[in-house]
Parts: sequence; C-alpha cells; structure tokens
Amino acid sequence: MRRIFLKAANGKPKHWIIPSLVGEALSGGVEQTIPAMAAIACLHISIILIDDMLDNDPRGEQFNIGLPMTANLATAFQALGFEVIHRSELAPHSKLVVLESLNAMVRKTAFGQYLDGSNSIDESTYWQIIQLKSSPFFGAALQVGGLFGGASIEVSEQLKQLGCLYGECIQMHDDLNDSLAVPANSDWLLNRAPLPILFAQVVKHPDRERFLALRREIKDLKNLTEAQTILVRCGAVSYCLDRILAKQKEAISLLKTIPLTNKAILEKLFAELIIPVQGLLNTVNSTQPLSPLSL
Repeated sequence: MRRIFLKAANGKPKHWIIPSLVGEALSGGVEQTIPAMAAIACLHISIILIDDMLDNDPRGEQFNIGLPMTANLATAFQALGFEVIHRSELAPHSKLVVLESLNAMVRKTAFGQYLDGSNSIDESTYWQIIQLKSSPFFGAALQVGGLFGGASIEVSEQLKQLGCLYGECIQMHDDLNDSLAVPANSDWLLNRAPLPILFAQVVKHPDRERFLALRREIKDLKNLTEAQTILVRCGAVSYCLDRILAKQKEAISLLKTIPLTNKAILEKLFAELIIPVQGLLNTVNSTQPLSPLSL
C-alpha cells in the first residue's frame, strides 16, 4: 500500500489538495484539513485501482500484482480512508456528516461505474452516469474540506453542490480526452459512449453511418483518425465544449452565494479547468490539428 500511495503521490494529483484549497478559502487555514486530504487520497486510489481493472488499463496495478491482490488493496485503501476520518479530532456531529458523505460518494461512484460498463448509448443514461461517476467524488472532496475547514453544515452542502458541478466538468473533460486519444483507448475499444462519441452515434448528421462503420474497426489508426475528424465536423466536440462552459458558468454563479473569506482560490480552480477548453475551442474553429485537452 505504501508503494502504491507513493507512486500515486509522485504524480502530484491535484484532486488530493482540494480540501486544503477549501480550508484556505474559508479561513486561510490548511493544517486542519490534512485528515480530509488523506481520506480523499486513499479513496481516490481505491477508485483508480478499480477503474483500471474495469477498463483493463495496461498501466493498471493489476498487471503488476494480479487482479485478486489489486481488488483486495482497493478495499484496504477504502477502509483506510474512513479510518483516517474516524481517528481525526473533528467534532462528532461533523465527523458523522463527513463519513456519510464519503460513504455516499463510494456507493454512487460504484453505481456510475456499473452503468458506464453497461455500454448504454441512451442520452438520459449518459447524463445519469456523468452525475455519478466523477461528480460525487469532487462533491465529497469540497464538502469534507469545508467541514474540516470550519464551515457550517449548510455551507458544506453548498460546497458539495459546487464540487459536483466541478466533477461534471472533469468527466466531460475526460470524455474529450478519451475520444481524441491516439491510439484508441478503452472507451473506443470497449464500445463505451463518452459524450462526443455518443453525439456522433445518435445525432442525425451526414457522416453518422460512416462513423458507425469506422467504430467497428477502430483499432486501425486510419479509421481512428477519420472517426475523430468526424467528431469535429459533426459538432460533437463543440457540443461537449459548450456543455463544459455551461456547467462552469453555473458553478461560478453558485460560488458567488457561498460565504468564503477568499473566493479567489476556488475561482482559480474553475479558471484552470476552463483554460484548455478555450484553447481546444479555438482549435476547433481554426485549421490547426486537433489535440486532446491537457489538465
């Protein structure tokens, strides 16, 4: 577990420090949010271990230690995340809210992964998945950071809503990256339908039948390149970018209503999220080659 934790930490995951950003935005204090960061880190590792197994990701830990041991370690990291909270000095009532929030996050994420693995191409199911797969994790990260940072239960609920919007943006970012990745990644190969691919499959456009044919032989690099070109031409990429910008606007409106000492810290979090979106939007509207987002 120590090796896996250090390996993940060396990647400097931005998600782990979200609770500290909330603490800083609330009162300028970071140290009191350390248990929240530790719990989020452990639960994030658990989710990644499981996600890599579900996606058969060649970078996954299962190829180092095997599926049974990886599944076991995912459970151990999850348990450790809850234990960190249990051992913290947070007030009992707030501690109960934190544990409930993290437990709900794990449950919803599992259901989101289940739906994602069902390969549904129904639009309503997609939006259900996006509200379950990443949204609960970020909602919990902001809510837990708020409670450890001294926020009231009411304010922590607002922070949770803010985090959920952030998570939806992150998931759509991932969808764009996955759809534009070279070579074809698991979403293409496992017949899943992230937003751009879903758009190209179900919306009526001149290249729809060609896109569906290309997807059946997507391992061929030429077919992948043509299919990704269709994603741009049919409006799938632009639609996804538009949805991200709309969610970001909704989040900024919510952020204005949350009583924080330093709103600029969380405003920056969303600003950093949008910079690559604007860059890709400019690319789509120009003659430059298309490239995945960089987060």
